[in-house]
Amino acid sequence: MSTSQPGILLPIPQHARHLTFLLEPGASPRRTLSELSRLADGERTVVGIGESLALALGRNIEGLRAFPAHSGGGLDIPSTPSGLWIWVRGQDRGEIFHRSRLIAGALTPAFRLELALDAFQHNRGRDLTGYEDGTENPRGAKARKAALVQPPSRLAGSSFVAVQQWEHQFDRFDAMSPRQRDDAIGRRRSSNEEIAGAPPSAHVKRTAQENFEPAAFVVRRSMPWADGMRAGLVFVSFGSSLDKFEAQLRRMVGGDDGITDALFKFTRPVTGAYFWCPAMRRGRLDLAPLGL
Repeated sequence: MSTSQPGILLPIPQHARHLTFLLEPGASPRRTLSELSRLADGERTVVGIGESLALALGRNIEGLRAFPAHSGGGLDIPSTPSGLWIWVRGQDRGEIFHRSRLIAGALTPAFRLELALDAFQHNRGRDLTGYEDGTENPRGAKARKAALVQPPSRLAGSSFVAVQQWEHQFDRFDAMSPRQRDDAIGRRRSSNEEIAGAPPSAHVKRTAQENFEPAAFVVRRSMPWADGMRAGLVFVSFGSSLDKFEAQLRRMVGGDDGITDALFKFTRPVTGAYFWCPAMRRGRLDLAPLGL
């Protein structure tokens, strides 16, 4: 029986590292992916497969596609696809570093490391702006239904994930008054209370999951990142399909009503990619849908 990769539904760890890899031209990934299926436990090491890698294996994962780029109205949402995404999770940053080295070595020479981005938990799950992240995450059985493909699909137990690196512009954020910041988020930073009279551009109003048809519930596992004086949020959204994330993103950029999300006043995404996270079978990644 297939089960999900446990790390998808577990709370965010103290530390993490996001690794993305590109398939080397002409390389055959089959043997390397079989080795990865033994290394990845799905809990401390979560794995996602990009569309390009699935196609290189001659397989089409139903529902997996390219991340939608957007440009217009002063907003640029980039699409930066990769063949492989690995979310290395843990409590010790040094151990995560050495595990990342082991994984990267095991993937050589078929894959080339594209990005290694460290992330961390801040102030009990807050973004670096001080606002709580993931407040509206479903829990328990609702989280499993939101994040995982359900039976009788042949992909049952797997998940689709959207990953974006957002870079905050703290000079702009610092220039905003406390009221302007709260109105941009739609919650009070001091109490995390939702503001009933927040403007329609407030992030909470743009992405209220229950207000879509059908409802667009996802499970977010986002964490802050920092590199030198640059910093922001690694946005991670697991869903039973990518449709739910796309519905939220479309509303954020004003695709539904012309109102853009107030988040864009102080932050921008610099990457954007989709991946399919295989289920687990007998303690290993179930790569059967890829013909492995």
